[in-house]
Amino acid sequence: MITFAQRRLRNVAVAGLAAITLVAVDRFYDMSLRDAAFLNGWMLLTAMVFLSLFNVRKKIHVLPVISLSVWLQAHIYMGCLAALLFGLHTDFELPNGLLETVLWLLFMAMVGSGLLGLLLSRLLPRRISSGGERVIFERIPALRAQLRYRVADLAMLSVKETRSSVISDFYTAELAGYLQRPRNFLHHLIGSNRPARRMRARIDELRRFLDNRGQQILDEIDELVAAKANLDHQFALQAILKAWLFVHIPLNYALLIFTITHVGAIYAFAAGAP
Repeated sequence: MITFAQRRLRNVAVAGLAAITLVAVDRFYDMSLRDAAFLNGWMLLTAMVFLSLFNVRKKIHVLPVISLSVWLQAHIYMGCLAALLFGLHTDFELPNGLLETVLWLLFMAMVGSGLLGLLLSRLLPRRISSGGERVIFERIPALRAQLRYRVADLAMLSVKETRSSVISDFYTAELAGYLQRPRNFLHHLIGSNRPARRMRARIDELRRFLDNRGQQILDEIDELVAAKANLDHQFALQAILKAWLFVHIPLNYALLIFTITHVGAIYAFAAGAP
């Protein structure tokens, strides 16, 4: 069985060989006194169309097509080859026309967002799993609501069984708002658990005012608050992954539209040339 390291080495070798071949073909075509921009331009457009198909593949769940993991690897390495083709097509120079400038900026934004997405996809899943079992993003609001209702029930139960309003007052003053929606988004992004520690410390301060039954209820509330902090942790990191797609995918389609416009303009001027 091929290991992950061997598979990566093989993929890098194949991509490297493809890159060398592309450069050699481009130089040979140029030395033959033909315009290499037409050749590498069409190869670049083909690569961009292939890259766009990855988003289509992710929406296909029934047909027996290539697995997503294989598509993802092909997407990454084809993206690198597309960047090389873009450099060859532009002679690694800055643009000078309006349409060319727009295309250059869109492509740079695509490359930048792609590299950012690759980095996020390598770092964030491990951080998401560090807080416990991964939760489906769309289920987080429902799970948060369940925690909120349970804590509210415990707060009311504490009044009935302990004849004390310590827990219910604390719930009204701090926990109700905390449990209502995601909190401490930036802290979760940077990996800081300071707000969670501060909340747990506030809960511990209540123990000296409670009898045994009150402390039992508070222990359960403490566990639920910790579960809420984990949901917030997963929400923040998964939201970043999803937000990145709302940048990368529109850039991809915008780039395709402007590229097709660019191709049409080139051939229109070529047809009208004497």
